[in-house]
Parts: sequence; structure tokens; C-alpha cells
Amino acid sequence: MAASTVKTSSPANTGDREIVITRVFDAPRELVFDMWTDPKHIAQWWGPNGFTTTIHQMDVRPGGVWRLIMHGPDGRNYNNRIVYLEIERPERLVYKHDPEEGSEPVQFEVTVTFAEEGRLTRLTMRMLFPSTEARDHVVAKYGAIEGGVQTLGRLAEHVSKMAAKVAEDPELHITRVFDAPRKLVYAAWTKPEHLERWQGAPEGYTVTSQEVDLRPGGAFRICMRSPEGVDHWLQGMYREVVEPERLVFTHAWLDARGQPGTATLVTITFAEHGGQTELTLHQTGFQSVGSRDGHQLGWTSMLDRMNAYMVTIFGEALS
Repeated sequence: MAASTVKTSSPANTGDREIVITRVFDAPRELVFDMWTDPKHIAQWWGPNGFTTTIHQMDVRPGGVWRLIMHGPDGRNYNNRIVYLEIERPERLVYKHDPEEGSEPVQFEVTVTFAEEGRLTRLTMRMLFPSTEARDHVVAKYGAIEGGVQTLGRLAEHVSKMAAKVAEDPELHITRVFDAPRKLVYAAWTKPEHLERWQGAPEGYTVTSQEVDLRPGGAFRICMRSPEGVDHWLQGMYREVVEPERLVFTHAWLDARGQPGTATLVTITFAEHGGQTELTLHQTGFQSVGSRDGHQLGWTSMLDRMNAYMVTIFGEALS
């Protein structure tokens, strides 16, 4: 893994008020992106050597706010307020340090890009300040350059640990038993009139558009709308359709430009046991722990909603 490189100038007109730090990580960029946007991970590496971080709020979406406290080794606390401007998973993050009362009185904008280089990821962090004086002040008072280099070094250590965990267990397994015949559970999963009633995760999301061609080689495309009104598109293709026993399909989220991300493979089996149905979901192809864990939360929420919906239809308590 390459060490960080630093620039405080560039040929652009903004070069005299920038700091640019680059580091290459021996990990897929989706994993590196996850480590930068998941609060349970970012708290483990954010800040220079000797610092710890407490995250009070982290809403990773355009307009979302991130509030954190960095605890220095000398016991001093540094309050920060950050506002996200752009999120293009897994390629780009743009945010600004926008101080409020009680937080550090520094203002600057950060652009972080994640570029694939084979199996490696080149991360470039560009900090743009209002003026040369503002940049020099942050360098002198807060050690911004050395602190940035050390922070990316801590990220490299954390990414290495998470990449090893993905290598150990890169797959997702979920099993749920429904107190209903297999034919009915399969229908609830595959019929559009049922799907639109329970599909959507996490809680509060709704399905606003759904195109399903349920046959081997057929495609599906679904739009899930968040409570804030943001649309999230999902697409895939069916590889196997064996009614009412088995479904196999690809699964990929689209980014803000409508381009699909890394496709995973989902296999769902429906096994009947004495009038009950055991649904098993197996998903492979994840490039990061965060992606796998995020999908687990999403599928679990959807199965909970499916459970509640089937109770209303069949009048039976499902478990």
C-alpha cells in the first residue's frame, strides 16, 4: 500500500488555497467508500494519531449534517459540523465544514474521490479554503497536512482489517420461517400486486415504480422512495425461476447518474415443512463489509414488512 502524497499547489487558479492528499489502498473502492460513510467504522479511524472521535449525527445525503467531536491526546475536544453537498457512491463525496456556535471556527470544502486502479483504490482528498491565509492558518494551528496524512494512514489500517473480514466471510445468509404454504409465500414474493404492498426498505420507504419480467433472462427495475423524497433505483436480471421453489437473480443499485454499481447474486429458496415455508436468502459478490451489512439490514426490514403484510392477508401469525 503506497504512502500518502501531499500537494499544497496545483496548476488551477485555486492552487494557492488548497491542500491535496492522495493515498492508494489495497482494497476495492466500494469498501473504502463504506469506511468513509458508515459511522460505526469512521469513528474507529477518523483523526490524526492519538485522537478518538465521537459521532453525534451522520446523515450521509446531499444536505445532510455530520456532527462530531474529535478528542485530542492532550484532552482537548474539537467540535465539528459538516454538511454534505454531493454523494456519488462509490466514486465521490463533497462536503463543507460549516461551523456553528461551539464548533471550530474554520470553513473549507472537501472533495474526496475514489478511483479504481485494478484491485486498488486511489483516494484523493482535496481541501479548498476561502483564501491562502485561511489555508495557512489551518496548517499552522491544527497541523492540517500532517493530520490529514495520519488520518489516511489510520484509514489504511482499518480498511486492511475490514478487507480481511470480507475475505473470511463475504456472503450473506438469512432464513425466515412463515406459517403459510409455500405457494402463497412464493406468490407474495413474485406477484406485483403483492410486492408493491410490502417491498421497500428500510422502514418508511415506498415503492413508486416497478417493472418485473419474471422469467429466466427477464429483467426487473424498481424505484424505492425515502421518507425525504429521494428515489433509489435497483435493477437486476433473473437467472433462474423455478416456481414455487427457487429464484436466482442479479442485484445492483444505481448511482445518481443512473449507472449500476457492483452487482451481487441473490438466491432465494422456498422449502415447505408441514404447512410452513422456510425462506432462505443467500447473497454473494459483496466488495465490502459495509455493503454486506447494509444489505442485511435492508433484507431484514423487508422480510419484517412481508411478514406483517401476509398476516393481514392470511390472518395467521407468522414467525
